[in-house]
Amino acid sequence: MSGIRKVAGLAMVAALCLIQGNGLSAMARPQAPAAGAQDAGAGKQQYTMPEYNSYQACANEKNPATQVKCLDDFVSKYPASALLIYVYPAYVQAYGQLKNYQKIIEYADKVVALGEKVDAGAKYQALYAHCFAYNALSATQQADPANAKAARDAAVAGLKALEGVKKPDSMTDDAFAAQKKQIQIYFNGTAAQASAATKDYASAIPFYKAMLALNPDDGVTSYRLGLAYEALTPPQHMDAFWSIARAVTAKGATEAQSKKVKDYLRKLIVNYQQAACDNLTDAELAELLQLAGSSAERPASYTLPSSADLDAARKDMTIASVIADLKAGGDKAKVTWLASCGLEFPGVPAKVIENVPGDPVVLKVAFVTSDAEFDAKTTPDMDVKIVGQPEVSRVEKDSAIHFTGTLVSYDPDPAFMLHWEKGKVNEEDIPKEKGAPKKTPAKKRPSGKSNN
Repeated sequence: MSGIRKVAGLAMVAALCLIQGNGLSAMARPQAPAAGAQDAGAGKQQYTMPEYNSYQACANEKNPATQVKCLDDFVSKYPASALLIYVYPAYVQAYGQLKNYQKIIEYADKVVALGEKVDAGAKYQALYAHCFAYNALSATQQADPANAKAARDAAVAGLKALEGVKKPDSMTDDAFAAQKKQIQIYFNGTAAQASAATKDYASAIPFYKAMLALNPDDGVTSYRLGLAYEALTPPQHMDAFWSIARAVTAKGATEAQSKKVKDYLRKLIVNYQQAACDNLTDAELAELLQLAGSSAERPASYTLPSSADLDAARKDMTIASVIADLKAGGDKAKVTWLASCGLEFPGVPAKVIENVPGDPVVLKVAFVTSDAEFDAKTTPDMDVKIVGQPEVSRVEKDSAIHFTGTLVSYDPDPAFMLHWEKGKVNEEDIPKEKGAPKKTPAKKRPSGKSNN
């Protein structure tokens, strides 16, 4: 999944630049103090000409390291300057060029801390810078609880600040809405990433869902949402499977990505169910992918039996109960089949309807539990492949036998048929030589209970 697990930051950066390029709260320069203003409070500007000139010298510095030193000197000399609304953003820009992400975060937070002294656009840009810097940190730094909490708080505040940003006159409504949507996705993604980095998956889930509400076909986010559901205590397996299935079917995923995620999803289902028949898992997976591909939300009715459900179904299971459940159909049949497929059942009582010679020998038989059933049944409802027992070819039609076999598939009504492999007929039921068929009294017939 390495190809689709990265934070989609580059597109968001482009969106930010485009918004700034259209004049949205672009960083302004302060005006020089009115003539004769020598101290704070003179005229409209709350700063002196020496302050102004000192700031301008820093703002005009092209070397970011030198600019930072200049700004440090300014703050040391004018710690309460009204020009801090320009100085702190300048720090953010300089540290951005130096790729010092922790310092970007520090000074972006200083901008926000200025409160109403900065407008919504400046606050939004500072919060965005915080989130961008957090996403650029190493995984270890992102997992630091203080960094993660601060980033999540900044992302939530950024979403709120974004609502106060006004559309530039040069932008169309559609263009502004599109840019705003991309930034909303980015803020939600940062909050989700910060939550997941500290394994707070319950907090991450609402942010992932908010991203998908804005972009339902985002395979990366669907996958991460599925992982978050799977990591909860206890896991929410059905929601996890559904979300990961959405990632498999996402339009933006490559064939290789879809295959890798599909293989992972299959392993999750196998571990969840512990079913014995691979073909049943494949069928469930195919159904899940089809359903999830057409609906972002999982219907409450959609569920898969767990390994505990299958273990409960296997308790006191007999071949007679299996047949009854399968013929009844519905959810009971589904659970019973998942629980019984692949199991070995010993001593299954049957009446031979047809013996098909070959390698293997195939017996077409009818399941019977009494003499009355034995006499009444004339059509098969099971076929059994006999391996390593060529002498079974001597068993004749209408013979009573008991066999052990592995249940592998079935055909539902109206032409109900159980299919067995690895069959072995009890030796005492095989005649030494061809002769008249023999019947076994019903009281000697076993229950047909599974070995498992």
